[in-house]
Amino acid sequence: MVRWAWQSCALSNGLAKVTAKSGSEGGNYLAKQADGARLNTNPSPPSTNDQVVGRELALKVAEAALDKKAARIEIIDVRGKVDYTDYVVVMSGRSDRQVTAIARGIEEDVKHKYGARCAGVEGLPQGNWVLLDFGDVVAHVFHQDTRGYYDLEGLWLDADRVEFEGQQVDEGSVFP
Repeated sequence: MVRWAWQSCALSNGLAKVTAKSGSEGGNYLAKQADGARLNTNPSPPSTNDQVVGRELALKVAEAALDKKAARIEIIDVRGKVDYTDYVVVMSGRSDRQVTAIARGIEEDVKHKYGARCAGVEGLPQGNWVLLDFGDVVAHVFHQDTRGYYDLEGLWLDADRVEFEGQQVDEGSVFP
């Protein structure tokens, strides 16, 4: 059985030095030390002036997608429906090369123009479905044939849609 013998934390100029010593009933002790870990003593939400977030970021993703000629772009407001993101942006490309180009274009534009970094990218080599995770916004870039099969928009029929400049409307669509 392991028990904690002691712990200490010293703070100097925003750097934390944490030392912990643990041991068992027999008295064998193991010291662990972590130097240089950043400790935020005054956490505050990021300023919206410093970085685009939420709805604004979703609009920037859609704008970058339009620049790469993405089709059927939809911004879906999923706040209060899921806990992993606030907005889902779904779009299509006509070929696997275009899907890849759209995804790369979004990632580069949003990073360079607005300072938002993509936390993860999935599916880029295949080009059928690429997912870009920006935290507050998750973008799905589908090959036009793959999009209908997965029907992500169908999962969020009850969610609000965000209108944006340049949005294309499909004939027969239930959404404006």
